[in-house]
Amino acid sequence: MSKIIPIQVSGLSKSSAQTIIANVPSSLIEPSGSLLDTLQRPLHDLRISVTDRCNFRCPYCMPKEIFGKDHHYLGQKELLTFEEISRLTQVFIAHGVKKIRLTGGEPLLRKGIEDLVSMLSNLRSIDQQPLDLTLTTNGSLLGKKAQALKDAGLKRITISLDGMSEKIFRAMNDVDFPLSEVLASIDSALAVGFESVKINMVVKKGVNDQEILPMIRHFKGSGVIPRFIEYMDVGNSNGWRLQEVLSSREVIDLIQTEFPITPIDANYPGEVAQRWKFSDQSGEFGVISSVTNTFCHDCTRARLSMEGKVYLCLFANQGFDLRSLLRSGADNLTLSNVLRSIWSQRTDRYSELRSQIKEDGTQFQKVEMSYIGG
Repeated sequence: MSKIIPIQVSGLSKSSAQTIIANVPSSLIEPSGSLLDTLQRPLHDLRISVTDRCNFRCPYCMPKEIFGKDHHYLGQKELLTFEEISRLTQVFIAHGVKKIRLTGGEPLLRKGIEDLVSMLSNLRSIDQQPLDLTLTTNGSLLGKKAQALKDAGLKRITISLDGMSEKIFRAMNDVDFPLSEVLASIDSALAVGFESVKINMVVKKGVNDQEILPMIRHFKGSGVIPRFIEYMDVGNSNGWRLQEVLSSREVIDLIQTEFPITPIDANYPGEVAQRWKFSDQSGEFGVISSVTNTFCHDCTRARLSMEGKVYLCLFANQGFDLRSLLRSGADNLTLSNVLRSIWSQRTDRYSELRSQIKEDGTQFQKVEMSYIGG
């Protein structure tokens, strides 16, 4: 007799997200180590949000007008425990996940985050290789945590940094946090010896686009890799307008006015950043073009929220609740079959359909980036 498990799917329908009934047979299927969605995209990357809290109020993510002092955050009991995160991660690994990114909110606000890093760093992929384990942070607490994170097994780290001007940086974080402390945290990350240190800069035309060349000049030759991200319509609260998007092509053209550069190959299939190297061999930078040059066709990422919901797209409007199954006593094989059903029915490709959605007036409520991570 089959178990019938109702789950919600993130979709692009004009109506509310449709319900999919996942028929999980009583003779459960063992994971094969490879899982494809309806567009033949494998499950390879898992982004885990560990908290919905952040100490910055960046206007493109958590504008102060929406996320004020009275904003409600999830309580401790609503969050997945580290043990639950580790267990769900093992379920994802069984279906082929090899890369894990910890995000938030601001993940370093989660007490004992290095303990979770330690737990995940001890897991192995289906071919018994260490996971590619990384974390994205705003850098405000990294100086105090860098060594502990490295010792716990964190391989790589990405720091969000939206300007090299003190005035612009403070305006972008909107809590008057000093640039010097983030730069010191970046130095700490380099000092402890992470395999890779990257910088993410969200570029908003007319706001911080004048910071592109100063960013390149500062980090060129340092071993740090800057990445310039097109301003995206993530969530519903940032007042996104297409006119405020500076395209990656414009970023590249600007950098070429001062530095000779050449394109280089992606590190792996499905990598979101287009890579460029300086002709004098002094490093590289990347651009992420979710608006003007979409990469939905080879997106291999699933996202797990801090309360145990799986989202199949950064722009999703519904998540699949695994926490309830987990806490009701479901074993790993049952969770595996539910995940297989979710991913195998995945159709998400919001960025490819963005213009169509805007033109036909579809009202599409998306999950906020501070909840799901970037």
